[in-house]
Amino acid sequence: MELVKHVIGSELAIFEKKFSESVKGTNPLLDRIMRFIIRRKGKQMRPMFVFLSAKIAEKISEDTYRAASLIELLHTATLVHDDVVDNAMIRRSFFSINALWKNKIAVLVGDYLLSKGLLLSLEHQDYQILHITSRAVREMSEGELLQMEKARKLDIKEDVYFEIIRAKTASLLSAACSAGAYSATRDTEVADVFRAFGEKVGIAFQIKDDLFDYGQDDIGKPTGIDIKEKKMTLPLIYALQHADRETRRKIIYIIKNQNTDREKVEEVLRYVRQSGGIEYAHQKMKQYQQDALNMLLQYPETEARKAMEQLVNYVIDRKY
Repeated sequence: MELVKHVIGSELAIFEKKFSESVKGTNPLLDRIMRFIIRRKGKQMRPMFVFLSAKIAEKISEDTYRAASLIELLHTATLVHDDVVDNAMIRRSFFSINALWKNKIAVLVGDYLLSKGLLLSLEHQDYQILHITSRAVREMSEGELLQMEKARKLDIKEDVYFEIIRAKTASLLSAACSAGAYSATRDTEVADVFRAFGEKVGIAFQIKDDLFDYGQDDIGKPTGIDIKEKKMTLPLIYALQHADRETRRKIIYIIKNQNTDREKVEEVLRYVRQSGGIEYAHQKMKQYQQDALNMLLQYPETEARKAMEQLVNYVIDRKY
């Protein structure tokens, strides 16, 4: 990531100040919560994709900073709302907003962040960037609802799985790349190229997350969480597709009715590992990763392109 910091380090530093300004409110409680959020922000991967996409396509502008802020505002809002939906008490090793201030305040904070993003775009007439990001929010909601619907029957096939993660996870990353490129060029065709690029990276990113659940790397977190939550991920889908009828029925029964039994969950994990599901998912992940990298070859081999390649490899080959 050293090259990434070298290429857009100064822009990220400016962005952090602009983002902090963009979330300020007049309410003391709201300001306290915003400071809490800013202090505990993540690696800011999506803003990195915004800035690098802009730099590869042409150059970073004031529009790019607003695009990055909008993406980060939307991303943060969805995380706050997700924690309420999932009743999650921890976010990035700290207490979540709902754990500290309860669900009602957390929902309102998420709404506030969404409204700040909308106003930021409208006040500067960034209509196309707002359109790009609004579509991503719609797709994220659709993907989450589709996953919940399918979790009841556990009948997800591979094509449905890819539709879920394309909408649920990859859409915001593709929006980040598309918005970044558009902010630099005002060219919708260029933005569409970067949208497709970000989508491939996002799909590979989610498959990597799925693989963590099977303990392929020591990341200091329990395995089998997806199975306990009845989430049909790619390794499991592959294993079930290649199981005989009796084994398939047994695995589905465990997921539906015994998903809180540690030994039974471990039995499913072992079966998936032995079935070749891990290798298959890893192969698919690397395919999407390479497809994304190949899309960058149409642009000159600049430091920005090299930094983007490094960022793609980092988010997909990460150990946690």
